[in-house]
This record gives sequence, structure tokens and C-alpha cells, in this order.
Amino acid sequence: MDIAVIGGGHGAYAAAADLAEKGHSVRLWRRNREEFQPVIKKQAIILKDYNGTRSVRLALAGSDIAEVVQGARILVIPLPAVAQESLVQELAPCLEDGQVILLCPGTFGSFVMAGGLREKGCSARVVFAETGTLPYLARKHGPDTVAVTTRATRLPTGVFPADKSDYAFEIIKEAYPAAEMLTDALDGALMNAGPIIHPPLIMLNAGPIEHFDFWDIHNEGTQPAVRRVHDALDAERIAVREALGYGPPHFPLADHYNSTGGDEWMYGNAAHEKLVDSSDWRERLDLYGHRYMTEDIACGLAFLVSVADWAGIDVPVARGILTLASAILGRDLRSGSRTLEGMGLRGLTDMEMKKLLAEGVF
Repeated sequence: MDIAVIGGGHGAYAAAADLAEKGHSVRLWRRNREEFQPVIKKQAIILKDYNGTRSVRLALAGSDIAEVVQGARILVIPLPAVAQESLVQELAPCLEDGQVILLCPGTFGSFVMAGGLREKGCSARVVFAETGTLPYLARKHGPDTVAVTTRATRLPTGVFPADKSDYAFEIIKEAYPAAEMLTDALDGALMNAGPIIHPPLIMLNAGPIEHFDFWDIHNEGTQPAVRRVHDALDAERIAVREALGYGPPHFPLADHYNSTGGDEWMYGNAAHEKLVDSSDWRERLDLYGHRYMTEDIACGLAFLVSVADWAGIDVPVARGILTLASAILGRDLRSGSRTLEGMGLRGLTDMEMKKLLAEGVF
């Protein structure tokens, strides 16, 4: 299948190499041409995982987005939520009818990008989908090398508009057989694990992050007190999901940390142990600019709190973390653009929201 991968981060490199090795015709685009040069020169990515190290040839690695997107049945976009709106301008002139745009994950970016494309005059009839997590736990080991610790074994995915779910999933599952269909894009957005796992880790480790040159928030930073905050925050997410009529499986975060029991989580059993053992997450962290702050708190957690308010569900842990992060960053994250208010959806009734999610009609 012809696949376009958009982005230059850990997830994009992992997706390009993994999907190409599985036999797909993969074209990779990255905005920063200078940093992309090693991959452009080789037209390949070096992939490291439990099978060893090897070079994986791409169909194309280029900085012309139209050339990369043309003819692709699916666009895999493992970019942070903060990059989605700027990407709209790049994609608007070159999208084609029938293409599926897969956001990994989305933070309700499916709605944001769909609206942005309309504003830019894009008439292509495309379908959006968003997953509950990146399909990979991965870290780049150089300008042309990516190490994949593990791959998602279950990938909950919601489609926007939901009435195109059957069509989209025929294509999505060809790329990612682990994909599991959810009710709609809001279901997918509320399955996003990032705003649950990362905000407690980065906020409760703020001191060590600023003090030490390198810190592993998934190893030393994950202590019983942090896990209790995880569990309380995740309980709030599940309460919001249930209030909106979304049923199980909810993929509780506890299953990610429980290697001996519980249901299989998105990355399978013992994923946390594999992540820690890799040592790839012992890294220099910028408390103010890291994507765990800018994406998972400023976008993802702000979105969760706004949906909870709309649904009438009290989420004191989520609101408290958001308030503390606002104090650190010096701005009110509750009034950000990735909230229902910021997206102009706060006044929708339940029926209007369901119609929007099902038909893409606002």
C-alpha cells in the first residue's frame, strides 16, 4: 500500500521504517530539510530493535510534501498536537479524495484539522482517524537511526466523521492490523494515554528535571506516590468516558504497569519494563518546552478538563495538575485553543455533538 509518513520525530521515523519493512511503499516528509539530509541522501532509515540493526529502504524521503502525499492511501502523522494546525497549510493544496489521515495520537486534532482544511479552501474529501497512543515506543539514536523498544499490540482508533469508519478501517488495518475501532473521534481522543501518563510524571518530577542534566521519569521518576496520582487521574478520564456513553474497554493505565495480571494494554505485557530497560528515556528534559508539557498538558489535559466541564463531571486531579502547570508556564492553560471553548464547541448540546462526530457537520 502507498503510505505517506509526515514528520521528523521519533514516531515518524519508527513508522516509516517499520511500515516499509513490512512491504508497504513508504514516502517520508520532514519540514527541516537540513536535519533530514542524512535520510534523503541514503533514502533509508537505520532501524534498531530486538531483531538487530539494519537499513530499511524507503520509496522516497523528500521535502516536497506534494510529492510525498500524492497517491498515498493513508497519511500517518505521528506529530505533536501543537504541530497539527501549522501542517494544515502544507497539506491543503495536495490532499486527494479518499485519503485517510491517521493522527497518532490526535487530541481531537481530527476536528481541528478538518476545520482548518475547510478554511484553507481544501475540497478533497478525506477521512480523519486518531489513535490512543503512538504505534511505537521509540527513540531516535541519530539523524538517520531509530530504535523501537516495542510496537502497539492494541491500537484503539476513532474516525471522524464516524459514518466513514468502515471505509477508513479497511485502509487503517492494512497498515496497522492492531487497530481497534472505537465509536468516534471523541472516543479516540478520550483514549489518548499521553495526557494521563505524562502530566504526573513531568509535574511530580519537576525538581529533578530542573536539577539533573539527565533524568528518567519512567524509572526513578515513577514511584508509588506518582502511580497513585496516575490511577486517580485515569479514574477521572474513565468517568468522563462513561458519562458520555463510551463503554469498555477503557484501557486503564494500570494495565500498562501491571506485567503479571489485568488485560493487555496498548503496548502489550511488560511494556513498561522494556521501556525502562532500554535506558532510552534517560534524557535531558526541558520542563517548559518538552512535549509532555506542551502537548500532553497544555493540549491533552486541557482538552480533558474542558470535556469534563461540558459533561458535568468533576475532575479535581486533572484540574489541579493543569492549574500547577499554568503557574509554571505563566499562562492559563484552561483557556487554550485545544479546549471545547477554544474550538467553539462548548455550547453544543449532546445531540449536536453526536451529529458533529457522526457526520462531520457543525
